[in-house]
Amino acid sequence: MSEAVRTCAGAILVRAGELLLAKRSAERTFYPGVWDVIGGHCEEGESPTAALIREVKEEIGVIPTDFDEIAILAEPLPEKHGDARYHIFIVTAWDGGEPRLQNREHSDLRWLSVARALSLQLAHPGYIELLRTIAAQRTGGHSG
Repeated sequence: MSEAVRTCAGAILVRAGELLLAKRSAERTFYPGVWDVIGGHCEEGESPTAALIREVKEEIGVIPTDFDEIAILAEPLPEKHGDARYHIFIVTAWDGGEPRLQNREHSDLRWLSVARALSLQLAHPGYIELLRTIAAQRTGGHSG
């Protein structure tokens, strides 16, 4: 049975050579207990950019102000979770202070070096190449 393709938006916040990832709560339907970017599903008629801003505010209490889309990843397990496209954005500036968890979707939120992030169990195999690319492009720059 074929469903419509889910469209999602995800944010990788970066500052001072580190990036922000969240650990998905163990109760989550999709990819429980693994490390993920901040984000979620686009609502009907919502663009990935609008979903990015809404989801980041809902999940970590900040509003992205400077960001670029860096990839569109396919769902790695479509036979299990259905087809999806994940629009991934790098966020280099935001309003609202220090990001902090706003709900129970995630159990942990951490600033990590790329090397540390690559050692964790990540929600999507495509994140590995993305994080390596970010590390190559951003060697210790300050923002946020």
